[in-house]
Amino acid sequence: MATTRSVSTDLPPDYNPWPALWAMVIGFFMILVDNTIVSVATPAIMQDLRTDYNTVIWVTSAYLLAYAVPLLVTGRLGDRFGPKNMYLVGLTIFTLASLWCGLTGSIEMLIVARVVQGFGAALITPQTMAVITRTFAPNKRGSAMALWGATAGVATLVGPILGGVLVDSLGWEWIFIVNVPVGIIGFVLAWRLVPVLPTHTHSFDWLGVALSGVGVFLIVFGIQEGEKYDWGQISGIISVPLLIALGLAVFALFLFWQSRIENEPLVPLGLFRDRNFSLGNGGIALVSLAITSMSLPFFFYAQGVRGWSPTGSALLMAPMAIVLMILSPFVGKLVDKVHPRRITVVGFGTAAVAMFWLSQLITPTTPVWQLCLPMALFGVSNACLWAPLSATATRNLPMASAGSGAGIYNTTRQIGAVLGSAAIAALIQARLTANGIEGSSQDLQAAGQKMPDVVQGPFSDAMGQTLYMPVAAFLLGLVLVLFLARPTHAGHGGKPAATGSAEPVVTP
Repeated sequence: MATTRSVSTDLPPDYNPWPALWAMVIGFFMILVDNTIVSVATPAIMQDLRTDYNTVIWVTSAYLLAYAVPLLVTGRLGDRFGPKNMYLVGLTIFTLASLWCGLTGSIEMLIVARVVQGFGAALITPQTMAVITRTFAPNKRGSAMALWGATAGVATLVGPILGGVLVDSLGWEWIFIVNVPVGIIGFVLAWRLVPVLPTHTHSFDWLGVALSGVGVFLIVFGIQEGEKYDWGQISGIISVPLLIALGLAVFALFLFWQSRIENEPLVPLGLFRDRNFSLGNGGIALVSLAITSMSLPFFFYAQGVRGWSPTGSALLMAPMAIVLMILSPFVGKLVDKVHPRRITVVGFGTAAVAMFWLSQLITPTTPVWQLCLPMALFGVSNACLWAPLSATATRNLPMASAGSGAGIYNTTRQIGAVLGSAAIAALIQARLTANGIEGSSQDLQAAGQKMPDVVQGPFSDAMGQTLYMPVAAFLLGLVLVLFLARPTHAGHGGKPAATGSAEPVVTP
C-alpha cells in the first residue's frame, strides 16, 4: 500500500490557496496558448524556412504528440515528487524550449524543439489541477475551477489572436520568444507562492507507463498522419488503420494490466466508478474536439474567402473571449451552489445552437457584425463548460489520486483535440470534393490568400458544412451531462468540508 511522507507541515486552517493558483495559472495559460497560436503563423514559418505543407504541419503535430503521450505519467510524477517540483521543472523545460524554437533556423530543429516544449507542457498541466484538488476545500473548488476553466477557455480562443498580432508585427519567431519573460515571471511566482505539499511514496508501474505511452502514441500518430497518407498505406505492410488498430490493442492491454494491479496502478480504474468523473472526462473530450474542429475551417474561410489578415480573422473570435471572461466569475460561484447538470446543459445547448448558426452564415458576403453574434453566444457556452466540467469531474478525487486523476482528465482533453484536428481535416477534404473543388493540401494552404470569385461560393459552402461536426459533438455532450449527479457538500446543503478532509459522496 502507498504511504504518505509529509515533506512540509500541514497547511494551516486559515491558509489562502488563491495566490498559489494565480501563480500557476501563468504557466498553464502559456502552454495552452501554444496549442493554438501556431495555426496562424504556419504560412510565415513555411515561407521563411523554405519547407512544404506536409513538413510544416509537424510543427503543430510534434507539440501535440509530445504533450498528449506523457500526460498519464506526469500526473503520477506530481503525486510522487510533489506538484510544485514537477511544475517548476516543466516550466523550465518549456521556457528554454520556447527560446530554442524562436532562435532555430531550420524546420527540423524547430520540430525537435517543439517536441521538448510539448514534454514541458505535459509536466505542467496535471499539477495545476492537483494543487486545486489538494489545497481547496471541496465546497470551494467551484470558484477555483472557474479560474482554471476560464484560463483554458480564454487561452484556446486568444491563441490565434495573439499569434496573428505577433506574426503581423514582429515575425513568427516571437510567438515563441514571448514565452521567455512570461516563463521567468511564472517561475519566480510559483517558487515563492506554491506550497510544498505532502508526497506519496508509490510503487511505480513501469510496464503501465510503457503500454500507455506506446498505445497513445500509435493512436495519435495514426490519426495525425491519416490524411497525409489518404488513410492507406504508409510503407510496406504498415498502414494508417493498422497503426490505429495496434494503438487501440496496446491501450486495451494497458487497461487490462491496470485492472490486474492491486497495488498502485498508474490509472486507478476505480476513479471511473464515480459517475461525474467518467461523464466529466467524456464531456471535456467532446468540448476539446469541437473547439479544435471549428477553428480550422473558420480561419480558412476568413482568410481564403474574405481575404482578411491573420490578425483580422483571429479578432473575429474576440467576442467569445470577452463574453467568457465576463461570465466566468459568475459561473464559478454558481458551480458551488446549483446542480452541475443545469450549467452544463446550458453550455452544450448554446454551443450547438451557436455552431449551427455560424454554419449558416459562412458565405462570401455575410456582414462582420452578423458573424460576431454566434461567436458571442459561443462565449456563453465556453463559460458554462470549461469550469463546471472540470470542477464536477475532480470534486470527488481522493487526495492521493489528485495527480493521476488530473492526468487522466487532461489526457482525455488532449486526445479530444487530436481527434478533432484529424477528423476535421478529413471532413474538409470530403466537402471540398463534394462541392466541386479539388482540395489538396496545396489548395488549403492557398486559403491564406483571397480566392477567385468563382471559387468563393463553393468553398464557403464546404467550410460551413464542416461545422456540422462540432454541432454533433455538442449535442452528444448535451446527452452525456443529463446524467451528471449532484454532489453533496456545503454548496448543496451538506456540511462544510475542511481542506484535506474526506471527499463527499454524490447522489442523483
